[in-house]
Amino acid sequence: MLELENVGYKVNGKWLVRNINLSIKNGAFWGFIGPNGAGKSTLLRLISGELKPTSGEIRFFGKPIDSYQSTELARLRAYLQQQRDVNFPFTSLEIVLFGRYPYLNGTKEADADIGIARKSLKRVEADMFENRLYPTLSGGEAGRIDIARILAQAPGLFLLDEPTNHLDPKHQVQILNLCKMICEQGKTVITAIHDLNLASMYADQILMLKNGISITHGPPKEVFNKNMLTNTYDISFNILKHPDGYPWVMPNLNCL
Repeated sequence: MLELENVGYKVNGKWLVRNINLSIKNGAFWGFIGPNGAGKSTLLRLISGELKPTSGEIRFFGKPIDSYQSTELARLRAYLQQQRDVNFPFTSLEIVLFGRYPYLNGTKEADADIGIARKSLKRVEADMFENRLYPTLSGGEAGRIDIARILAQAPGLFLLDEPTNHLDPKHQVQILNLCKMICEQGKTVITAIHDLNLASMYADQILMLKNGISITHGPPKEVFNKNMLTNTYDISFNILKHPDGYPWVMPNLNCL
């Protein structure tokens, strides 16, 4: 589905990501992890087509991503940015309907589009906010509206930059369960995420980044080991086995 070959991106002489090589198949849930400034968001922007690589190539279904028309690409992938400020007085339903724009061809949304938007709101337990103005919502409420928007876009690839930010534990689990369900339907989810334990619980594959370089990638049980985490985050960790079998990661509070 998605191939990255020697992908790098440089700004003002500084490489933000370098030599990234990945092959991502349909139906997989990937978590991009690493400290602040590791290159997670930049890599998502490159995969989305928002940024053009300085070096290397990104192929989407065998075609270079920059060969797609914008509307065609919008039907194939959805990108949820980390910063999502909307200050205009749109209702939540109107925000979710933005996800239907790639299918409208300049026409007004039909009843079917409104139905898809309302269904998307319900999937994230935000249908009660349909008529609320988006700027009046809390951070967590707005985050669920944003997830509903990309659900309404109905792509094959979901790119999510910190989708659990501002969410309480219930809605963190709800959103990540939804991501797993999306993957079970043969679609692909890639998320940048800081919570290592959520990544361990939900991701099929982990890409660990530091200073724009891929440290390693693989299943959580392989990636989450003490030496790898310590070298990446510059803090020591304790790792326990969760009763459900995945690694449970805890920073060592006595090492600072």
